[in-house]
Amino acid sequence: MDTRVESDSIGSMEIPSDAYYGVQTLRAKQNFHITGLRMNGEFINSLAEIKKAAAVTNRDAGNLDRKIAEAIVRACDEIITGKWHDQFIVDPIQGGAGTSANMNANEVVANRAIELLHGARGDYSLVHPNDHVNMSQSTNDVFPTAAKLTVLKLMPKITAQLDRLRKALNRKGAEFDGIVKMGRTQLQDAVPIRLGQSFHAYASVVDRDIRRLEKAEKEMQTVNMGGTAVGTAINVSPGYLKSITENIRRLSGIKVEQARDLIDATQNLDGFVSVSNALKTCAVDLSKMANDLRLLSSGPKAGIAEINLPAKQNGSSIMPGKVNPVIPEVVVTQVAFNIIGNDMAITMAAEAGQMELNAFEPVLFYNLFESLTTLENAVGTFVDNCVSGITANENRCRELLGQSVGIATALCPYIGYKKSAEIAKRALRTGRQVEEIALEDGLLTKQSLDSIPNPNTMTQPRM
Repeated sequence: MDTRVESDSIGSMEIPSDAYYGVQTLRAKQNFHITGLRMNGEFINSLAEIKKAAAVTNRDAGNLDRKIAEAIVRACDEIITGKWHDQFIVDPIQGGAGTSANMNANEVVANRAIELLHGARGDYSLVHPNDHVNMSQSTNDVFPTAAKLTVLKLMPKITAQLDRLRKALNRKGAEFDGIVKMGRTQLQDAVPIRLGQSFHAYASVVDRDIRRLEKAEKEMQTVNMGGTAVGTAINVSPGYLKSITENIRRLSGIKVEQARDLIDATQNLDGFVSVSNALKTCAVDLSKMANDLRLLSSGPKAGIAEINLPAKQNGSSIMPGKVNPVIPEVVVTQVAFNIIGNDMAITMAAEAGQMELNAFEPVLFYNLFESLTTLENAVGTFVDNCVSGITANENRCRELLGQSVGIATALCPYIGYKKSAEIAKRALRTGRQVEEIALEDGLLTKQSLDSIPNPNTMTQPRM
């Protein structure tokens, strides 16, 4: 393999001649064997957007040669379109608070810019990763800003899928509105409820999750670009400090603003915790919903079986004909477990920062990006492969409702709790109807029973 030799403060290394990354990237690749994965593609694009904005800002401030700046901009544009992503080889979980990821971007951009200036890769006299590509920057403002840009790109995809879920649930709510079933509390018969009401309630919690995520998303719009190492803007010109965030906003199309307190914005990661918490809450809500759907569809002969979930694949290698609720199981509940675990890692990473920097951003961002991506995919699959195809077993709902003693609750205002409870117990023991026992015992007349809410009218407030 043809190689070139590059040096850093640790020493010299042989780099593949055709590589756009350099010595610091390769050293990090060798040091950090953690996940075996590479950085999130949107995060790579965000790094390139920042490098592009920095080059433009430094050029306009008179700090960077125009030809070098233009070459950097062109190299960044190529990365943003998806080229050279294979050159970002650093593990997403890494030491150094993200320095290796930042240098991976600096070296790839520098070497591609060198080529565009008709030089040879590794000839940093033309374009230097630190002096030119990283000019006026530090990992400590680039890395978290890139993470915030990434969240702001990924979050709308989740809310769009959640909006699809909300609409699908509302459609099912309207479709099932005329079906009365037995409501259950603590898995025991309670009082009647319409199946449509249950699905409208699911839509309501999804609506609340969307609003919660949109609120958390706003915390990502404040960035610490220009603060460099600790937020004091060391090595930054006034022109750069004034314009860098505006140029990021203009070139990326993402609404961001510079933090009023750059030191605070460099030290603290509480905004990411807010996003993770909103994702976790949404995952909890969706998992609860998935559990309900699995219970309501249980059987199909020896369970509740009030609804049918779409059959998606065989459920057993030994039991013929068995079909399991695989979409709620994997797409919602297992993803929820993972997001809840990620939230704990994110919380601890944010808590563990010391003094002017949090060194644990890499693991925080890795877990947060995973939560964002898996939740988006989970909700989309949940809508397409489960919710949209749910059907109701109206006869089964009617059958179970008729066997229940939940109607006894409606007798309480007329004959009191104690007598109603006695009737309920006798109905359960004998299999007779609640109304029949009340008439037999002379507690109510036929005329008065007619004024007591029936299962249909018990599902809404009495006027």
